[in-house]
Amino acid sequence: MKPVRPRKEQLAPGAPAPAPKLKVLIAAHSHPEVSIGGAEISAFQLFETLQHRADCQSWYLGCDRTLAARRPGSVLNQPWSDAEYLYAVESFDWFKFANPDTRLPGEIERLLQQLQPDVLHFHHYINFGVEILEYARRTLPNCRIVLTLHEYLAICHHYGQMVTKKHRTLCYHSSPDHCHACFPEFSPSDFFLRRRYIMRFFDLVDVFIAPSRFLADRYVAWGVPASKMVVLENLMPEPLVAPHRMAEPDEIIRIGFFGQTSALKGINVLFDAAERLAAENVSNVTFDIFGDYTSQPEEFQGEFLARLEKAGPNIQFNGPYGRPQLDGLIQSVHAVLVPSVWWENSPLVIQEALRNRRPVICSGIGGMAEKVRNGVDGWHFPAGNALALASLLRNLAKDPERLNRVAAAMTGIPASQSGIEDFLRIYRGDTVQSVAASLPRPTVDAGAGRAAKPAGGAGVAPRRMRARP
Repeated sequence: MKPVRPRKEQLAPGAPAPAPKLKVLIAAHSHPEVSIGGAEISAFQLFETLQHRADCQSWYLGCDRTLAARRPGSVLNQPWSDAEYLYAVESFDWFKFANPDTRLPGEIERLLQQLQPDVLHFHHYINFGVEILEYARRTLPNCRIVLTLHEYLAICHHYGQMVTKKHRTLCYHSSPDHCHACFPEFSPSDFFLRRRYIMRFFDLVDVFIAPSRFLADRYVAWGVPASKMVVLENLMPEPLVAPHRMAEPDEIIRIGFFGQTSALKGINVLFDAAERLAAENVSNVTFDIFGDYTSQPEEFQGEFLARLEKAGPNIQFNGPYGRPQLDGLIQSVHAVLVPSVWWENSPLVIQEALRNRRPVICSGIGGMAEKVRNGVDGWHFPAGNALALASLLRNLAKDPERLNRVAAAMTGIPASQSGIEDFLRIYRGDTVQSVAASLPRPTVDAGAGRAAKPAGGAGVAPRRMRARP
């Protein structure tokens, strides 16, 4: 492991010594050079923002599941800069998020002793394993440990998506019996002990960050203390000066789909809506699909390619894209479609669309309904309802001024956007309550399939969502 080269700064003669810099280690389950998922992109954006501040010093620790095979015996590497580390993952227990790698504790402890961060901010616990929270607390007892929650992985064994395994219907709460029904190979006792194991390490966290109120309430219902939970949107780059894409009366309305083309991301809802519009001879609405399907299960890949082959001229599949292309691609469409059929937390594509001043058409559940104000930033439709989506798009095509009015009013700044100062307040020890009190509380429309809104303020979960041990 290479030592970090300290940055040298010259002081004028007689000048007082500057205040010590806040030292922050950002850790995520991957690195944007390895994987371009929303969590690792958000974590890296936070790392880079802190790096550019004179009052902070930051490092990034990511993971790579292929590095151990390519470089056997190597645990921590620095392939890009002295401030970026990559941990080579060998094996992982995906049921209770345990890491059996006996090399990890010693390597992490040495890294923490060398860097001496004031704050250790995890953007995930997968790949590292939840035990890393104990290694950190044992090594640096006074270090502030922050954990940003993504998906519902600790709550739900089905890829953290709270969708039933067999029927793929929305799941409203977690319990050992409910989880056993989805995964009969694990007993209710297994799920009870799984939760106890994870919570043992979660107890070591000082502050939990949820990018959406919906996800925060789910985790509080599951057992995370409300007094430790704050809702902060993932940090985003500065808003773009993006031109509005105004729809002319006779122009074809282009709807863009970005990201993973998977069943839970709602790609079949898009296909069904396109078929419905074609059957009604609505020719002035088209769908542009930008994304990759090759990482999905083979069964889905076959289904996707079969549907694509039968698709009419109102669907164009453009394949995967790189991050540098994304802003231009979003600006090429009139609106962005997010038709996910699971409780999304805070889809990065929504933030990117709002940043580019493009209205978002999304399923009206979970974090999607929270990020997109119906009729202000875009429109909601009932999750999985292709007929409702087709009807909404048909009406927008008939009256494109509705689309134009929303686009013209967009500022490029999402209503729920958080800034770096919000994170710094958490890092410097402000209470969760004081930070939460200064943040805007999102307004969420009542939507089909959406869980009940807590009645008692931040962190109080409705009774029907509580886990029953």
